[in-house]
Amino acid sequence: MATQFQQIAVVSGKGGTGKTTLLASWATLAREAVLADCDVDAANLHLLLRPELQEAQDFYGANVAVRDPALCNRCGECERRCRFAAISTTEVDALACEGCGLCVLVCPRDALRLEPALTGRYFLSQTPYGPFSHARLYPGAESSGRLVTVVRKQAEDLALARGTRLILLDGPPGVGCTAVASITEVNLVIAVTEPTLSGIHDMERVVALARGFRLPVAAVINKADINLRNAARIEKFCRAGGIPVLARLPFDPIVTKSISACTPLVEYDDGPVSQGLRRAWQGALKLLATGG
Repeated sequence: MATQFQQIAVVSGKGGTGKTTLLASWATLAREAVLADCDVDAANLHLLLRPELQEAQDFYGANVAVRDPALCNRCGECERRCRFAAISTTEVDALACEGCGLCVLVCPRDALRLEPALTGRYFLSQTPYGPFSHARLYPGAESSGRLVTVVRKQAEDLALARGTRLILLDGPPGVGCTAVASITEVNLVIAVTEPTLSGIHDMERVVALARGFRLPVAAVINKADINLRNAARIEKFCRAGGIPVLARLPFDPIVTKSISACTPLVEYDDGPVSQGLRRAWQGALKLLATGG
């Protein structure tokens, strides 16, 4: 059966490029899209969307070793074999344990077992701009990619149940497992970058990741006027790769003020950055309509 909705993932090769600011404004412009924050390690989209919590569920994303003291004779075989130094004859370090199960296999007394560990929570909220799927991974916890998948599935189920035609995903920075989980099978990837050397380098990496999945990519250059030479380098890279540049946003302190006011920028101000975000939104919709 054909998918009844389309998905846009907004990502960046590095943190701090402005992708969450962009996504929050696009949520305002879309109205009634299903929204999802896939940056589960450092979720912050909720700060701009003013969500009202409706549901919260525990996430068990990893297994950890658990000892049965009645069976353990403290032989130390588990401690000798564990390469992560996560277990001793007296205790298990749940944060260090990778859940590989080797200690369970080598224990001569069957005193160890693996049990699911609580590593985070995921939520369903309502915002003025539409339903919102989001989560929080506990500090140091594992399985962030699996939690992103849970967040996305919740958003997709919502879209199907409500007949919503669009899902907007706020992806994590980087090219790791959470980024992969955020962009898989989306209809359009928006790479937000800035004209710095790290911004250029990391944008090239995230574009390569999206192209590896054969996904259409477009770009937004934030703070484009802080280094015109580097901005020109980004545009040259995009032209060579056939990547549409949807907007070249100027630096403006009003963006920080809108964040402090916990308000999407296009609701807070109608200056050059807001106008650029509106143009970029229309460009993204055109790419969706034409298949990228």
